[in-house]
Amino acid sequence: MNENLFASFITPVMTGIPIVTIIIMFPMILFPTSKRLINNRVVSIQQWLLKQTSKQMMSIHNYKGQTWSLMLMTLIIFIASTNLLGLLPHSFTPTAQLSMNLSMAVPLWAATVVTGFRHKTKTSLAHFLPQGTPTPLIPVLVIIETISLLIQPMALAVRLTANITAGHLLMHLIGSATLALMSINLTVATTTFIILVLLTILEFAVALIQAYVFTLLISLYLHDNT
Repeated sequence: MNENLFASFITPVMTGIPIVTIIIMFPMILFPTSKRLINNRVVSIQQWLLKQTSKQMMSIHNYKGQTWSLMLMTLIIFIASTNLLGLLPHSFTPTAQLSMNLSMAVPLWAATVVTGFRHKTKTSLAHFLPQGTPTPLIPVLVIIETISLLIQPMALAVRLTANITAGHLLMHLIGSATLALMSINLTVATTTFIILVLLTILEFAVALIQAYVFTLLISLYLHDNT
């Protein structure tokens, strides 16, 4: 119970060298490139899931937006795999770090905004001033719309960080309580263990849902700018 509550969020080091890069690259092993004429069941399921996700996510885009399909599919695979990586014992969750999530959100958001100003300049500028706005409110609305635009990448990063961090902290607390209660009351310890198992299943779903939500919001920003 004396273990640091935030120990699982500290960047792991080996002989003083951060190994976060190796951890981030580890999920690549889970998605191998098949060189066989007929794929096995695991690869076939992966390809089917990616195909269905890509079809659902890119159906709203025009030709320019569909050129981002590879980027968006890579993004959802990366976030989902790193989220799931944090559910393994003695592992590290890179997406629990706000800095990393910002490093993903800011460039992708900026790319969608630049694309909008490049291809749909008038429409992009029109978002800063809704039609029919009273003249005295024009400066205020322009400032509000600018702030709402600039806050989008921060909202993306904070949403992902908060959901992953909250789930891991709750699992840590319930797990510690289960260990402490085993020597006090076995019945209560069993109940908390069942809650922990259910919470782990929920976190598995949250890891996948948050990856989908993050990518979907980037896709919607792209749709508004193409």
